[in-house]
Amino acid sequence: MNAPHDDVTGGGAAGTPPTLLLVAHGSRDPRFADTACRVRRAVARQLPHVAVRISYLDLNSPLVADEVAAVSGAAVVVPLLLAPGYHSSVDLPAIIADAAPAAPVVTTDVVGTTSLAEALADRLHEAGMRPDDGILLTAVGSSQPCAERLIRRRAVELSTRLHRPVDVVFATALGVGNIKLRTAVRRLHYAGATRIVLSPYFLSAGLLTERAEQALDTLAPGSLVAGPIGAHPALIDAICDKYRAGVRQMQPDHVLAPRR
Repeated sequence: MNAPHDDVTGGGAAGTPPTLLLVAHGSRDPRFADTACRVRRAVARQLPHVAVRISYLDLNSPLVADEVAAVSGAAVVVPLLLAPGYHSSVDLPAIIADAAPAAPVVTTDVVGTTSLAEALADRLHEAGMRPDDGILLTAVGSSQPCAERLIRRRAVELSTRLHRPVDVVFATALGVGNIKLRTAVRRLHYAGATRIVLSPYFLSAGLLTERAEQALDTLAPGSLVAGPIGAHPALIDAICDKYRAGVRQMQPDHVLAPRR
């Protein structure tokens, strides 16, 4: 991880750095909010002179609209989402526009546009991955083609990094009778894997990761499950980089116009 450093003046009142507002999806599983708060604390340590806040699109509080309204000065919104999609392209811009912030707001790309293959690889090593393992990367499904392309790109990056086969299955689309999961496991075995390791491309463990894990237990007993990304240093660095890029964009033609 980079050393704490926040050369991010500008955009705020009297040289005050803009607030960093993290936006997470939200979940009924309490582990999600706990993880998001750990991420926020880690980012705050990395940017000690920046106010770092957390908000959610749904299911948890505080909600994005409330936090946007609570910020008194300029803000950089960093979506804590691992792939682009409807939430980042439609929901979030609408929420911010409806909140009518009184100061400039810049929204960056989702954090998942930065490769997190390092974080995924570390979690696999921590879980006890062996040289003969095949990796099954699981992620949230999406109706957005760009999201699926990004997930598959991450699988290629992880495969290149680990020098072993990596396949993809979407936890929301395992198929009737888990046929898509079954097919992915079969491909990994054909590629030479003697054991399957599940690699969750998720911020936190939750119902979707458990759904994939339980299905895999039935299809490939003895499989290994790595931890989710969580507050990995690579994620924290990616967030800080997005924030700094957002601060640099604090120009009139880049920001949401203040309320008159």
